[in-house]
Amino acid sequence: MTNLRTLPGDWLQYYQELLRTWTHRAGSRQDAEDATHDVLTMALEGKITTTLVHPRGFLHRCVRNRLTDQHRRTQILDTLPLHSLHETDQPAMDDPDAHIRNTQLIDSLTAALAELPLKCRQVFIWQKIEGYSQEEIAQRLDISVNMVQKYMIRALRHLRDRLQHYSPH
Repeated sequence: MTNLRTLPGDWLQYYQELLRTWTHRAGSRQDAEDATHDVLTMALEGKITTTLVHPRGFLHRCVRNRLTDQHRRTQILDTLPLHSLHETDQPAMDDPDAHIRNTQLIDSLTAALAELPLKCRQVFIWQKIEGYSQEEIAQRLDISVNMVQKYMIRALRHLRDRLQHYSPH
């Protein structure tokens, strides 16, 4: 029997196997990485306190459950379509092409956000748009504040790269 808190020294072998398996099944390497990281972190921090005969199978089940939870959250996540914003909520410009540029920017931002993994997208929206603190986001997603910061950095870099042609510089 193995206690998950004291996974064998070759726990990295589980990590690589979990990533391979769940990247293929989930269709997204980033989502598989997020779920695998969360499960192994919880196990190594002692948040999963159980003794197992087959830790490998248990970890696969945990990652599967984590991915299922992520999928369910995307189904119930409240979203507001950008085109439904009132004109007073959008930036005003004096030139006649302003509306077209704003529409293009909104479409590009929507597409860039959709390319992000779920947790990155949630962290960005909750912090930058809804005003949640990093601690609140960490608690809502059941992850560390450090992971919230990493997700935010990933989201900001992605958006910067995807939207750089809108920058005046």
